[in-house]
Amino acid sequence: MPISLSAISRSGTRTGTVLALAALALTACDAGGGGSRSSVHAVGSSTVYPFAKLVAESFARSNTDMRSPLIESTGTGNGIQLFCKGLGSNTPDMVNASRRMKESEFAGCKANKVDEIIELQVGLDGIAFASASGGIMLNLSPETVYKALAANPYGKPQTAKTWKDVDPALPAEPILVYGPPSTSGTRDALKELVLEVGCGADPAMKALKESDENRYAQVCTEVRDDGAYIDQGEQDNLIVQKIEGNPRAVGIFGFSYLEENADKVQGLPMNGVDPTYDNIASFAYPGARPLYVYVKKEHMRAIPGLGAFLAEWVKSWGKDGPLARVGMVAMPQEAMDANARKVREGIVLTAADLAAK
Repeated sequence: MPISLSAISRSGTRTGTVLALAALALTACDAGGGGSRSSVHAVGSSTVYPFAKLVAESFARSNTDMRSPLIESTGTGNGIQLFCKGLGSNTPDMVNASRRMKESEFAGCKANKVDEIIELQVGLDGIAFASASGGIMLNLSPETVYKALAANPYGKPQTAKTWKDVDPALPAEPILVYGPPSTSGTRDALKELVLEVGCGADPAMKALKESDENRYAQVCTEVRDDGAYIDQGEQDNLIVQKIEGNPRAVGIFGFSYLEENADKVQGLPMNGVDPTYDNIASFAYPGARPLYVYVKKEHMRAIPGLGAFLAEWVKSWGKDGPLARVGMVAMPQEAMDANARKVREGIVLTAADLAAK
C-alpha cells in the first residue's frame, strides 16, 4: 500500500491507541520473541554513522513525544547481516551502507523473510586518500594504489617497499597505509572503485576474470598483510589520528572525515583530481561513491516514528541542507526526487534492480 509523505510526517503524533496497535503488529511478526520496541534502531556503516546521527538529532527535535533513534556503527557488512536476520523488534529496522547491497545479501534477506526492503540513496561520498597536513604528498592513481597494496599484484609476489618502487615519480618513502577492515563498506568500495580498476590496467587480468573468477577476485582485491597496510577497525577517526601522528603515513576514509579534519590532514589527488565536494559530485574524482540506507517496510507498519525518520532524511539531504554542511555530497536533483518518491510511495527493492546496476 503506498505511503504518503504527509502521512509519514504525521507519524510522530499518532495517538497512543495507534502506537499500541503498531507494537502488537510488530510482536506478531517477532520470530525470535523479542517483544515490542518504541524507537527506531539502525546499524551499519561507520561512514554513514555521523550523518545518521545528525538526522536522528533533527528527528528528536521535531518529534519531542518520540524516543530518539538508536544508531550503531557496526560496519556495512556486519550491519547488513544483522538487518537480514529476520523481522521483529529484536532485529534492526534499518541498515546504513557505504556501498550498495550485494545480490547475495539480498537473497539472504529474502531467505529470512525480510521480503520488502526500501533502498534509499541518501547522498554521495568519496574514498579519500590523505596524509597529515604538511606530510607526504602523492599523486596517486588506481594503478599505483593497486601495485602498492595488492597482496600479489598481477599474480606476482609483492616486493614493493617504497612508493618509488611502485612509480619512479613518487618519493622513496616506505609504503604505510592505514585503512578500513574487510567488514567495512569503505573497503568494498576501495576494491571496486580503485583496486579492480588498477588491476584492470593489465590485459591479462581480463582474461583471468573470464577463465577463473575466484582467482581474479583474489589477485585483484586481496590486500597485503605484511604491515604496509594496517587495518584500523570501523572507526575512521582512528585513521585520522594515526596519520596525524606520522607525516609519512597515508590514510583511507570517507570524504566527510577529510572535510571534518581539514585543519589536520590533506587530501591526496587521484589521477591528478583532488577529493573535493565538486569533484565528487561530478564523479570526476575516481573514488566517488553513493551512500545508502535500507529499511524494512514491514517495520514501518509497526515501529513508531520509522516513517517520520525516513521523511527526516529526505528533508536533510539537499545541497544546502544540514547533511551537506557536515561533509555529505548532495545527489543530483533527479536522484533526490527519485529517492523521495521511494519514501512517499513505499517502493521496494527487487533482485532485478540489483542485477541492473
